Amino acid sequence: MITLDDAVAYALGLPDTELSTSYGQPAVKVASNGRAFLYTGHERDTSFGLALDLDTIEMLKETDPDTYWQSAHYEGWPAVLVRYDSPDPERVRTMTERSRDWTAAKPKVRPRKRKA
Repeated sequence: MITLDDAVAYALGLPDTELSTSYGQPAVKVASNGRAFLYTGHERDTSFGLALDLDTIEMLKETDPDTYWQSAHYEGWPAVLVRYDSPDPERVRTMTERSRDWTAAKPKVRPRKRKA
């Protein structure tokens, strides 16, 4: 059984990561670009979210739908939900690393302009 705390602890052990928030909820971000790659998501009781490319998400949903899934909220977006009761925690760790690497390759977040 994976918990959110387990996932966060593992993610924080990866290079260039920091504990932060995303939409007011706990998240792990790539420190150098400020982008979240692991977050609580909308299904906090059963799953956490990972940022990944759409092709990888489709492959994960096809090969292990009991672990990787998307609610209607995430369909079409580069985010996949990971169930805490995954039978393959090693694959979850590998996908967490891949998420960090994919997110780290993105440019730094630009501040949003405030409305007057």
